[in-house]
Amino acid sequence: MEKKLVIIPTYNEKENIEDIVRVVMGLDGEFHVLVIDDGSPDGTAEIVKSLMPEFPSRLHIIQRQGKLGLGTAYLAGFRWALERDYDYVFEMDADFSHNPHDLLRLLDACVNGGADVAVGSRYCNGVSVIDWPFERIIMSFLASSYVRRVLGLKLLDTTAGFVCYRRQVLETMDLDAVRMKGYGFQIELKYTASKLGFKIKEVPIVFTNRQKGNSKMSSGIFGEAFWGVIKLRFRKISAR
Repeated sequence: MEKKLVIIPTYNEKENIEDIVRVVMGLDGEFHVLVIDDGSPDGTAEIVKSLMPEFPSRLHIIQRQGKLGLGTAYLAGFRWALERDYDYVFEMDADFSHNPHDLLRLLDACVNGGADVAVGSRYCNGVSVIDWPFERIIMSFLASSYVRRVLGLKLLDTTAGFVCYRRQVLETMDLDAVRMKGYGFQIELKYTASKLGFKIKEVPIVFTNRQKGNSKMSSGIFGEAFWGVIKLRFRKISAR
């Protein structure tokens, strides 16, 4: 059976983390979970560690000191996964904005659908977002349009953070060359995979705004992505 790892970055997710772990662990296919916690003062990491004896060898945690950025968390998780021979590696939020049951659909797109990268897309089947303010929907949609125009990336949801990667994709990428640390990281990874010749497939999902805890979005995240996309357009992308 292929080894599958779901990477979940956390910062102050005590309201969600136990529930999300239990749902993923209950899915068919024996998914493993790696939580990467950036020094949450609310006890998120302690909750994860309390669950680890219940899921031996399947639930793991990396604890980091301070908020080091979403991108660096995923990069740490990718390296951890490659060292342990996982075949499929997933990105997923902790707050149930991504439905854990859709992990099976992303996996199927790679295993049976010919994709190297499967993206849980909010926009490939209309706008499938629940409980977001209208302004945020417009901002997200326009951000993806901007990325497509500047980079020529043929995806409707370029900033999506619900993704499945085949191992070969992460092995081929030069992870040390990734520059963006915030949500621009999602754009950079998809663009890099595309430039390296990998097939990216969008899988329609319904994105639901978090019901518990606080959003980690900020204006600085959007600023990094805006300027980072322009710089990315003129950067040479090469394999590791």
